[in-house]
Formats: sequence, C-alpha cells, structure tokens
Amino acid sequence: MSEYRALRNVKTGVVLLPRLRWCSSYWCRLRGLMFRRSLPEDEGLLFVYGRESRMDTSIHMLFMAFSIATIWLDKDGRVVDKTLAKPWRPAYASRTPAQYVIEARPSLLDRVTIGDRLSFEA
Repeated sequence: MSEYRALRNVKTGVVLLPRLRWCSSYWCRLRGLMFRRSLPEDEGLLFVYGRESRMDTSIHMLFMAFSIATIWLDKDGRVVDKTLAKPWRPAYASRTPAQYVIEARPSLLDRVTIGDRLSFEA
C-alpha cells in the first residue's frame, strides 16, 4: 500500500504538493515514474535514501514520456539543487549530496528555491 504525505514549505507554510508518495523501498525507487503517461499537478514522488549522496540520489529518464521537476534535498529537508529532467536522458545528479529526491510536474520548479526547507507531513 502506498503511503502519501503532503509537501510543505516550512517558512511560508504553503502546501506545495498535497499527494507526495513516499518511496523508500528499492523497487519503488527503481520504478519511479517509468512507463506512466502523465502525472497530476497535485501529485509527486519522494525518494528516500538512508544517507546523503550524489551517486545514490541520481536519476535517469529512460522510459519516460514527459519532463519532470526534480528537486534534491539534504538530510534536513533543505533544497540543495533542482532541475527540469527531460525524457530519455541517461542521468541527472545533484551538485551536492542529497538524501531525498522529489519528482513532480515541472510547475513545482517555480514554487521552490534552492535553500528552501521543505517538510513531508503525514
């Protein structure tokens, strides 16, 4: 069963995504958004890793049909990098180590700034 959380900007209190799927298992992270045809504006995935790393938190865009916002957060939930990831690109990685990766619709990039602190609320 999927566990969903709300993604909130800690400083402003604004809910950025009401449905953020918690992905901490290997299989959930491996599958990601591959083979999906679309993603609702109010939904995203949160990839959870056991430690901060650039390598572990890199993503690929193989078998993707649409571009996505990719946002990397450190262990404290602070945004350390973000990018627009395009379909069929082999890899994207954060400039600095991250422990969490958010994948969502591209519009999320306009609402998140590097340095923002985000929280995941059940």
